[in-house]
Amino acid sequence: MTRIIAIANQKGGVGKTTTAINLADSLAIIEKKVLLVDCDPQANSTSGLGISAHDIHGDLYTAFYDPQLTKQCIYPTKSPYLHVLPASTNLVAVELELVDKIAREFYLKESLATVLDEYDFIILDCPPSLGLITLNALCAAQEVLIPLQCEFFALEGIVKLLQTYEQVKKKLNTQLGLLGVVLTMFDVRNRLSRDVKNEVHRCFPEHLFETVIPRNVRLSEAPSHGRSIIHYDIKSKGAEAYLALAKEVIRRKKNTAQA
Repeated sequence: MTRIIAIANQKGGVGKTTTAINLADSLAIIEKKVLLVDCDPQANSTSGLGISAHDIHGDLYTAFYDPQLTKQCIYPTKSPYLHVLPASTNLVAVELELVDKIAREFYLKESLATVLDEYDFIILDCPPSLGLITLNALCAAQEVLIPLQCEFFALEGIVKLLQTYEQVKKKLNTQLGLLGVVLTMFDVRNRLSRDVKNEVHRCFPEHLFETVIPRNVRLSEAPSHGRSIIHYDIKSKGAEAYLALAKEVIRRKKNTAQA
């Protein structure tokens, strides 16, 4: 059965897109069939995997309004097991165009239904907001993965996300579970990183991933080359971390308990 995972955090700069790209490709390296859906109008997941806007003839915006065209909007990557449903700036219009539509929260779910049988995992890279596109992702997903940067205000930043998660779970998608919280930009030498980890463990003892994503120069460089860290430098600490995270995601069942 296909697992649909929304990677969400309304705070920017937490490593959300980096996690989406590299978790997706790490799962693909393990020979899981993966579709990465770029739900962010900034299209960083799209460009981060080497897909140019000039080469795109259909994208998520197209699929939103005509689910039967979803397959035609999916593109291959350097990994044979990883495909991408790209984004474009057109997605900006979705927030306004769907605002008065019936069942506006379920457009993405309807689009993905046409390709569910072809993938083991569908990874949704959400935009850094709690708008209608993120709401669509939470209604389409079965699990939520929250990247959390190791900084002072990190926990404050996910309070609203967890409130939205609880509302969606209660009213729109009862099957939604919290897969877990993964710490990003972790520096073992930094006391603040260790303090944040301890605090997250205190608040989310059942949801914190064992794997932490370190600060890593190679991770930062990879997107500018249109590659995941797996294809850019598989021997780097960043690649090791995301491969470990992929294995942990495979092992971990969605946790439908209260967050």
